Amino acid sequence: MRDDESVPPTPRRPALFAAATLTVMCLGAAGCGSGTDTAQARPGPDSGTAAPSASAPASSADPASPSPVRGSSASPKRPGSPSASAPDTSSGPLAGKTVVIDPGHNPSNHLHTAEIARQVDIGTTHKECDTTGTSTNAGYAEAEFTLDVSHRMRTLLRAQGAKVVLTHDNDRPFGPCVDERARIGNKAKADAVVSVHADGSAVGNRGFHVILPASVRGGGADTSKIVDPSRDLGTRIAGLFVRTTGSAPSNYIGGNTGLDTRKDLGGLNLSTVPKVFIECGNMRDPKDAALLTSAGWRQKAAQGIADGISSYLNG
Repeated sequence: MRDDESVPPTPRRPALFAAATLTVMCLGAAGCGSGTDTAQARPGPDSGTAAPSASAPASSADPASPSPVRGSSASPKRPGSPSASAPDTSSGPLAGKTVVIDPGHNPSNHLHTAEIARQVDIGTTHKECDTTGTSTNAGYAEAEFTLDVSHRMRTLLRAQGAKVVLTHDNDRPFGPCVDERARIGNKAKADAVVSVHADGSAVGNRGFHVILPASVRGGGADTSKIVDPSRDLGTRIAGLFVRTTGSAPSNYIGGNTGLDTRKDLGGLNLSTVPKVFIECGNMRDPKDAALLTSAGWRQKAAQGIADGISSYLNG
């Protein structure tokens, strides 16, 4: 349920480190919150089995926000290819920068369970190609949420001049697999990659967290060059997500820092460019679900993530 592969979470950090990290993360923002880190472990990322993709609830309509913009190109986009980006913008603070957005899961994954169960090499071990993701109790699928937030992020980042590539745009029957998601960012020579998710944990577990790559070397995985810049990217996203959404860091993962380091995710292990995941909230908690199903809050989430990316790219 956590992102794209299912493995127990890494051990929590000591409280002293947590407090120090939270101070940095908040970047002077008010309202960081002070959740209580519980001992309850939750399922690993993307292990959730979502109900068949449902349409977003009535609150998802957002007349004030722009319609999702499909990438334009000289020739039609091939099914199964990364979502094409708009032509480069010659001006703006992010001109010349490439951002890859990775919408977690795929709304049609639940129709292709055999295909997504196929094992792929993540460098240090093998994992499922992808999973269905989770959903709210009312049936709003994580894959629908991640696409919506990704579209909003794309619009915001393009407005600043960035070249934006999506790993998929609901333009393929399933996936892409976790190893391909990493390769898309690598091939684009992205300056930053963010994988968008929402969690599926127990009721009472609330808040967001950003997953950072651990130092991993083995097989085709070597994160040595991206650990530090990815931490910088993730810390900036976490701090600006707090400020923009008002959400608190997770009270069940990351020791109240909003940050969690993982070595079991193919999307991070195989990346050669700075990359993080963000779990925007817990779809199984009614209070978090009310936020995740709100179009207004999703716009704030997109803004917070985009602001973090901009802060990182602008130094």
